Formats: sequence, structure tokens, C-alpha cells
Amino acid sequence: MPVLVRLSHAFLGVSLALMGCEAVPIGQNLHELAVLDGAITVAAPKGYCIDKDASVSRGAATVLLIGRCNDQGQVAAAVVILTIGGPASAGVLAAGPQALGEYFASNAGRKVLARDGDADHVKIVQMQSDGRGLLLHLNDDVAGDYWRAITGLKGRLVTISASGVAGAELTPPQARALVTDTMALLEKRNGVKPAAF
Repeated sequence: MPVLVRLSHAFLGVSLALMGCEAVPIGQNLHELAVLDGAITVAAPKGYCIDKDASVSRGAATVLLIGRCNDQGQVAAAVVILTIGGPASAGVLAAGPQALGEYFASNAGRKVLARDGDADHVKIVQMQSDGRGLLLHLNDDVAGDYWRAITGLKGRLVTISASGVAGAELTPPQARALVTDTMALLEKRNGVKPAAF
């Protein structure tokens, strides 16, 4: 199967899992959670909590929502969406950062990235490969300005996005830091490094 077709299938599955995940969760003081029958442990960055009630599992994939633990203002109001794909879904990353970058720059790739599925409604502001995954700074007509990471962990495709909430947008450095902090916690809690490029 051609690389772009595999990428489209893998990321379409992740984007379908994200549909309807626009609620702003205030966590339940749940800082860490084992998912997928204990295969992967997810931890929230300091000041943020996993909203177990707003998180969903579909088959062998999981979508977790992370938000501020309380509204006292110690950390910026934000929504972090973490998706973990099915077994072997990280195989698409073998194409490498250049192929992934070309895919996301294409109409099909932007369609997958756009929160409403319309390629014309999302713009890639910046793309980086940091050795642990692909980092995308996006501007979306629906979601606004946000950062997304794409990596692999234990053979599973993982995406992490961080954005502000209505009336309290995150700065690009804040959103990028939330994404990279969440990636670092995945590595630490699972004792393995995310798939490197």
C-alpha cells in the first residue's frame, strides 16, 4: 500500500476518534491513568488532570481529555487531547518526517488535520521534528491556534494537541510546552522513548 494511502488511513482513524471532543474538561484530580488494559500509562502535566468521564475508548484506540484540575488559575486554562491508536498503527511513522511533512502539507493531510474535515480551514504555521515526533503549529478555523504532536509509543500512533479555551487562548509557546511536556511524561511513565525520527 502506498505511503500516502497508509498515512491517510491511520490519521483518518485518529481524526474520527477526535470528532466531538471539543468540551472543556475540568479534571477530577486524576493525574495518571493506565489505559488499554494497562498497556500504556498516561500522566497529565503539573496542574492538569485527566477527565476520565470525558475520555473514550473505541476498540483498540483511546481518546483522553486533559484540562486544568481546578479554576483557581495556577496554570493556563487549556484542553489537551491525547489519542492512542490501535496496535501497529505507528507503522506509518516509518515513512519518516519528510514524508509525513509532505503528507500534512497536501490537501488530504490538511483535511485530516482540520477539526471540521475541510482542508481549506487549517493552515500549517510551523512544522518541526524534535527526534521524538513531528510537531505541528496549526491555525484552524474551528479550533483556533494550537500545537499537535505526532509520535509512536509501543507500536501505537499517538497524537497530542493542546489549545486554549474560549476567551483564554494559549500562546504558541504555552501550547507547545504542554504538548512536549505530555510527550515527556508518556516516555517517563512507560519506560520507553517515543518513536524517533
